[in-house]
Amino acid sequence: MSGPSDYQPSHPALKWIERRLPIMGFIHSSFVAYPTPRNLNYWWTFGAILSFMLAAQIVTGVILAMHYTPEATMAFRSVELIVRDVNYGWLLRNMHAAGASMFFFAVYVHMFRGLYYGSYKEPREVLWILGVIIYLLMMATGFMGYVLPWGQMSFWGATVITNLFSAIPYVGDSIVTLLWGGYSVGNPTLNRFFSLHYLLPFLIAGVVVLHVWALHVAGQGNPAGVEPKTEKDTVPFTPYATIKDLFGVSVFLLLFSWFIFYMPNYLGDADNYIPANPGVTPAHIVPEWYYLPFYAILRSIPNKLAGVIAMFSAILVLVFLPWLDTAKTRSCKYRPLAKQFFWIFVIVCILLGYLGAQPPEGIYVIAGRVLTVCYFAYFLILMPLLSRIEKPRPLPNSIADDVLAKTGSKATPMVSTVIALMVAGGLFAGSVQSARAEDETPPSQKWSFAGPFGKYDRAALQRGLKVYKEVCSNCHSLSYIAFRNLGDPGGPGYSEAQVKSFAAEYKIKDGPNDQGDMFERPGRPADYFPSPFPNEQAARAANGGAAPPDLSLIAKARSYERGFPWFIFDFFTQFQEQGPNYIVGILTGFEDTPPAGVTIPEGSYYNKYFPGHAIKMPKPLSDGQVTFDDGSPATVQQYAHDVATFLMWAAEPHMEERKQLGMQVFVFLIIFCGLMYFTKKKVWADAH
Repeated sequence: MSGPSDYQPSHPALKWIERRLPIMGFIHSSFVAYPTPRNLNYWWTFGAILSFMLAAQIVTGVILAMHYTPEATMAFRSVELIVRDVNYGWLLRNMHAAGASMFFFAVYVHMFRGLYYGSYKEPREVLWILGVIIYLLMMATGFMGYVLPWGQMSFWGATVITNLFSAIPYVGDSIVTLLWGGYSVGNPTLNRFFSLHYLLPFLIAGVVVLHVWALHVAGQGNPAGVEPKTEKDTVPFTPYATIKDLFGVSVFLLLFSWFIFYMPNYLGDADNYIPANPGVTPAHIVPEWYYLPFYAILRSIPNKLAGVIAMFSAILVLVFLPWLDTAKTRSCKYRPLAKQFFWIFVIVCILLGYLGAQPPEGIYVIAGRVLTVCYFAYFLILMPLLSRIEKPRPLPNSIADDVLAKTGSKATPMVSTVIALMVAGGLFAGSVQSARAEDETPPSQKWSFAGPFGKYDRAALQRGLKVYKEVCSNCHSLSYIAFRNLGDPGGPGYSEAQVKSFAAEYKIKDGPNDQGDMFERPGRPADYFPSPFPNEQAARAANGGAAPPDLSLIAKARSYERGFPWFIFDFFTQFQEQGPNYIVGILTGFEDTPPAGVTIPEGSYYNKYFPGHAIKMPKPLSDGQVTFDDGSPATVQQYAHDVATFLMWAAEPHMEERKQLGMQVFVFLIIFCGLMYFTKKKVWADAH
C-alpha cells in the first residue's frame, strides 16, 4: 500500500514517534511518494471529490444530530427549528440535503468512469467489489436519511420501500415488522432509521479505507488501460495528483454551492414540507432522483417478488462485471463497439431515471419494461459477446506513449453531442403530458426576492402580514413563526417596540398557574402565532370537514410541474417561485360559475388553479376588504401578491442571508479555482 518513500523525520519528537508508530512514513509513502499514472484525466478527480463529500456529510450529519429529535410527533418540527433558530442551521441542512444528491452524482460519475475504462478488470476485482459495497451502503444510508424529516414523502416513501421486503417468501412479513418496530411505520421505525443513518456513514468510511488500500495494492488504472512499466509512466501523487484533485474539487464546489445557496429545493419534493400524515396518501410517491432508475425497474415488472428481485439484481450484477467482461483490452477508448454500447447504456440509465419519476401507466410502463431488458442485456449478453467478437485497436506501448499520442480525443465531443440530442429528444417525447397540463398552471408573477440578488420587499411583507392577520388568521395557523421573528434581519423590519406592541394584541393561553388553572395573557415576543382552533377536529368541524393547513411552510409545500425543458432552464435562472405563484393563483382563481361541463360537489367552490378545481375554502378575498396604510391598491391581486410575499418569508426567513453568503462564497471559489488552475499548469509543466 505504499510507494517508494524516503521520509526521515528531523525533529527528535517525530523520530521517537516514528520508531514506535511509523504513521508519518505511512502517509508519505501512500499520499506523497505514491506513483500515479501520468495520463490520468479529470474523471479520476471524482475519487477525491467523493472523499470530500463523505467527510462533509459526516461532519454536517453529526452537528444536525445534536439538534434533531427522533420522535414521530416532534421530528418534523425539530428539523424546521434547526433551519430557523440554530445559528447557520439553514446552511447545515442545505449542505447535508444537497450533499446527498451531490454525493450520489459524484459516485455515479465515478462508477461510469470505472465501466468505461475497465477499472473492474484484473487485478482490481476486489477494488471494484468494495466500491459496489460502498454504493449499497450509500443507498441504505440515503434512504434512511430521507425518512428522518418525517414529511409526507418521507413517511410514505418509508412505507412503500419497506413493504417491498414483504415479497420475500416465508420471512418477508417478519422482516417488515422488524423494520417498522410494529405493524405500521411509526415512532419505532423513525428511531431505528435514525440510529442506522447515524451509524452507516462511519461504516462507509471504514469500507472506503479498504477501498483505498486495495487501490494502492493493485495500483491505479488509467485511460489507456496499460500498466506502468518505467518511471516515465508515473509521477508522485503529491504534488501532481494532489493539485489536480484540488482544482477538480474546487470546480465541483461551485456546483455544490449553487444548490446550497440558490437552489436548495430544486432536487427535493414539495410534499416533504407537509408533516407526515398516515391518513393522506400523496398522489404520486416518488423517491429521490438517485433511486429512480431502480424504482423504474421495480415498477416495470407486475409481479411484486419478481420486481424486487430485478431491482436488487440491477445492483448486484455489478459485482460480477470482472467475470462477465473477459476482454483483454481494458479501456473502451480502444474498443470501438464497446464504446458505442457504453454510451447507449448511459442513455438507458438516464431514461430509466426519467421513467421512474412518471406515473406507472400507459406508455411509461411499456418503455420501462423495454429499458429494463436493455439494462440487463448490456451486462449479461453484450459484455460477454463483445469480449469474443470485438477486435480492439492497438494499445500504446506505455503510458508515456499514450500521453504523447493523445489518441481517441477527437471522437468524444461528437459522441457527447449525439447523447445530449437523444436524451433531450427522449425527455421531450415523454413530457408531452406535462406540457399539455401547463394551461392550468398559475401564471408566473414578478417577485422582488427572485434571482441571486433578490430581497424581500419590506413594505410588501408588512402589507402581507396585515392581510394574514385580518383575513387568513381566522382559519389558518402560522405555528412556526414567533412574534420576535418580525424584527429579525431580512424580515418585515419591525422595531423591538413594534414587535412587543404587535404581540400584545394577541391573547395567549398559558398555565397552569399556582391554583392549577389555565389562563390567558397578552402575547410576548417569544410567543408563536396562536392557532385559531384548539385542535384539528375543531378546525375540521368549522370548515366543512377540511382542516385548513398551517401557512408557515405553504410557499414551499405547494408546487406544480413545469415540464421539459423548463426544469432545465429553471436550474440556470434559479427559478423556484412555484409556491408563491401557486398561492397567488389560488387566491385569484375563484370563479362564481364553473365552466360548461364541469360539476363541483356540494359544499365546494370552483378554482381554476386548484388541483381538481373543487376547493372547500370559499373565496377569501374581495376588493376593499383590507386597507393599507401606505395607500397601496386595495385589490384582490394586490392582497394576493403581498400575502404570498409574506408567506414566502415565513417559509424562508433566512433567504436574504443565504443569497448574500452565497455570493461571497462564489467570489471566493472562483478566485480559488483560478489559483488552483494556474498552480496546476505550473506544476504539470515540469511533468510534460
